[in-house]
Amino acid sequence: MTSEEFESLVNEHKDAVYRQMIRVCNHHEDAQDALAEALLLAFKASDQLGSDAAFRSWLGTIGKRVCARMRSRPSMQNTIEYAEERGLIADKRSEFDLAVVKSCVKDALTALPEKYRDVYQRCELEEGSVAEAASALGISVAAAKSRLLRAREMIREHLARSVCGG
Repeated sequence: MTSEEFESLVNEHKDAVYRQMIRVCNHHEDAQDALAEALLLAFKASDQLGSDAAFRSWLGTIGKRVCARMRSRPSMQNTIEYAEERGLIADKRSEFDLAVVKSCVKDALTALPEKYRDVYQRCELEEGSVAEAASALGISVAAAKSRLLRAREMIREHLARSVCGG
């Protein structure tokens, strides 16, 4: 398959697969990341695609697997990867650097207002679903999603302002 043929299939099916990723990943940002990774994996394996008609289903399956991997990855690993990407950890094996990052994340978590911290704790640290967090906290799923997104934003802002973030 040529890159032009692949691009044509992507343009035809990416919106439908993205909507599917939102349902599977539960977050727009995660769905965007999953779709981007799924597209890369699909492009690399495009010679394995049996027919153009199966592209949407095939890409959706790859995307579901990406979402599953994202959910199974401990949230601290995501934080460590974030820190590594930004050069906050000089040596991936450095226990000192890892301890510093964990301390910064703990400080950021402590700084969150309680209503955001509760949702963040349940969804990111305990790796529960948004629906489970909403039920446990007695709020709607929409409210839990909103609080989780806001908590993530506040954590990122706190890390960016802190000594750890440069």
